[in-house]
Amino acid sequence: MDIVIIGAGVIGLATAWRAAARGAGVTLVDPAPASGASSVAAGMLTPVSELTYGEEPLLRLGLASRDRYAAFAAELEEASGLGTGYRADGILEVAFDADDLKHLDELRRFQESLGIPAEALTGRECRRAEPMLAPGVRGGLLAPADGSIDPRRLAPALLAAGERLGVRPVRRRAASVIVEGDAATGVRLDDGTELRADRVLLAAGPWSGDIGGLPPGVVPPVRPVKGQVIRLRTAVPFLRRATRGLVRGSSVYLVPRTDGEIVIGATQEELGFDTRVTAGGLWELLRDARELLPGVTELEFAEVSAGLRPGSPDNAPLLGPTALPGLHLGTGHFRNGILLTPVSADLLAEMLVDGTVPELARPFAPGRFDGAGARSGA
Repeated sequence: MDIVIIGAGVIGLATAWRAAARGAGVTLVDPAPASGASSVAAGMLTPVSELTYGEEPLLRLGLASRDRYAAFAAELEEASGLGTGYRADGILEVAFDADDLKHLDELRRFQESLGIPAEALTGRECRRAEPMLAPGVRGGLLAPADGSIDPRRLAPALLAAGERLGVRPVRRRAASVIVEGDAATGVRLDDGTELRADRVLLAAGPWSGDIGGLPPGVVPPVRPVKGQVIRLRTAVPFLRRATRGLVRGSSVYLVPRTDGEIVIGATQEELGFDTRVTAGGLWELLRDARELLPGVTELEFAEVSAGLRPGSPDNAPLLGPTALPGLHLGTGHFRNGILLTPVSADLLAEMLVDGTVPELARPFAPGRFDGAGARSGA
């Protein structure tokens, strides 16, 4: 089984590693592996807080992935010889005012209705858990099973682990998918080189729709959703765990690393392929972070960056075979790409190598949309 994967973000990299472990020959096509949105993401592993009512299949996928992370990270670190920055010390969600607390209480009831325990905390209990929180914080939720990982360490580890199993990176741009006899049979690079394959996986994030050679409607629309983040540094302990806050209805999160870095994110902007860092975006992040943790403005500034998340029409991932035989999709993960990396890689590797579609993947089949991007049957 020869597989060509277009795109070397965390989904493409992890799938390459898992498929190679199943005995497939894997070629990974990307001009800059382990970059893009993977290098910007904060890496929170929290399946519930990003969801809304009616997204139970996505919640189940997220829970399955979060529960695999400890073993996944340990296996990856051993296979690559590199660290991943994985932490399983829980995530604290806090509310700035009474309306924010009401929203968190609704979230708690939603979780409990799905059988997911959530520990409600008073403002005093929140400050006991994170002493740097502002005195006015009204209350919160503790998700002890959640955690975080450093995507800037995760992606290189995936690349190294894949290469040790024979994954071949090709640092070129994929110009088109080769279609012969009504099936995808390989990839043509921007220099004209042709890479033949039994299966092609399109995992190019928001650029997945830009690959040439494909019949209309085979790839549902995937749009870029911009996110800006700030990175600060501190030489003294500031946060014990990843902390997400609601500040007058706006969401902000702070994710600490073991080396003293703190990542603040993230905006959500529908601006096409715009990766400019803006003063307004950064001001909003710092404003809300300061409301929750006043001492954040005393930390050392390190970096600002912006990335593009791939959003499908329903903001859920596109996983599995398409209407074009030989072509699979692994994109559209929106805000959950890092969280969903372990489960997406396992599901996609099984579908690519064995040809079976696991039950967990069925709600995310690319065929759930018609050619216009609307839900089939809607």
